[in-house]
Amino acid sequence: MNTNPLWNTELIRRYDVAGPRYTSYPTAVQFHDGVTAFDLYQALRESKQALRPLSLYVHVPFCANICYYCACNKVITKDRGRSQPYLERLEREAGMLAKHLDSRQVVEQLHFGGGTPTFLSHSELTQLMQHLRHYFNLRSDDSGDYSIEIDPREADWTTMGVLRDLGFNRVSLGVQDINPEVQRAVNRLQSLEETRAVMDAARTLAYRSINVDLIYGLPKQTEDSFRDTVKAIIDMQPNRLSVFNYAHLPERFKPQRRINAADLPTPGEKLAMLHSTIELLSEAGYQYIGMDHFALPDDELAMAQENGTLHRNFQGYTTHGHCDLVSLGVSAISQIGDLYCQNSADLNDYQQHLDNGQPAIVRGLKMNDDDHLRRWVIQQLACHFKLDFAAFQQRFNVAFHDYFAAEMPALLQQAQDQLISLDSHGIAVSPAGRLLVRSVCMVFDRYLPQVNTQRFSRVI
Repeated sequence: MNTNPLWNTELIRRYDVAGPRYTSYPTAVQFHDGVTAFDLYQALRESKQALRPLSLYVHVPFCANICYYCACNKVITKDRGRSQPYLERLEREAGMLAKHLDSRQVVEQLHFGGGTPTFLSHSELTQLMQHLRHYFNLRSDDSGDYSIEIDPREADWTTMGVLRDLGFNRVSLGVQDINPEVQRAVNRLQSLEETRAVMDAARTLAYRSINVDLIYGLPKQTEDSFRDTVKAIIDMQPNRLSVFNYAHLPERFKPQRRINAADLPTPGEKLAMLHSTIELLSEAGYQYIGMDHFALPDDELAMAQENGTLHRNFQGYTTHGHCDLVSLGVSAISQIGDLYCQNSADLNDYQQHLDNGQPAIVRGLKMNDDDHLRRWVIQQLACHFKLDFAAFQQRFNVAFHDYFAAEMPALLQQAQDQLISLDSHGIAVSPAGRLLVRSVCMVFDRYLPQVNTQRFSRVI
């Protein structure tokens, strides 16, 4: 299935608005403090009763250096001693949650994110994995989908070997840009040789997949300089690329205040960067998965999109949408059955909750029937660029046009603008509309009219 987008400047100008990325629906903006540990335990027990497989996420917030563009939940520190007390809380949290699960619930997917997971020493990483294997049913035959985010400045061949021995078989490398002037402007000096060394190690050690993160729209970037970055990464042949639009929101993210706004490329220059990136990746054989993600045709994401099993959750696009997502650590979000719940984003508060013998849940949401229905619609569009009305009616026992009568004028306008095609059978996002699929999804977001969309990044 060829999902690569066509470039349409006029359509982009019309529909390039700020909106959610739909790693969940309802989005985290709708979370409230009415969700408690009782709700979490009940959701875990229901997961246990159904023996649903698990996806396990672990958030490691520490970074040795600050990257000015970063909007992640992180703790900047040179003190490596801060990690051990945090690991003790992670173990406590794992034991607390695992008591309500069944040992037969296999962890099909594991992901360490951050922050910088490789901030942890080799012995600490080993300790953490031992604890997770004690409390959860992690696979030992390398058949799981076990990934970790890597800062190439914090990893070498030995690190990659340790991680492989611990069971990781996928890595995601933060690169962002290879140009030294851009790197200095965002305080992330990282040589191409460091990145190549980690990728070479991953291939030699038989990691199944390598992802590279790039960002366009950073200070000092030009279309030509970013083309050089993309070409250099293509030469290394990662299995996947995530090419993100930098959202400059200094009022929300304090580190971004160190970026000189005068150094940022114009919106037109950013569009040119994206356009040339899509051309380069398409020529190199990468497929557009959706929402900034590209993959080689033999990658699991591309194959899942082909066979209709691709999903989207807080880890982005995934092949494990049938799993309950159990998340550990500061700010981590779990998605278990009907329940979303998020831990405190404050490190001290997170640790204090666990010291008091309680999960660190501070907010969340219990989905209702309307949420389920709209989430399914948004998933279909975001993952497969199409929606079948008959499948919708069979699944929810209601006619699409009846349920979404209020949304039809917006859909008809999008059809007229050739963002989508709309007929009696369903909706198909046009090749020119695929870059703007978030705008199509936004039509079905019941909560969006009450939200200040300026808190979100722009679609492109």
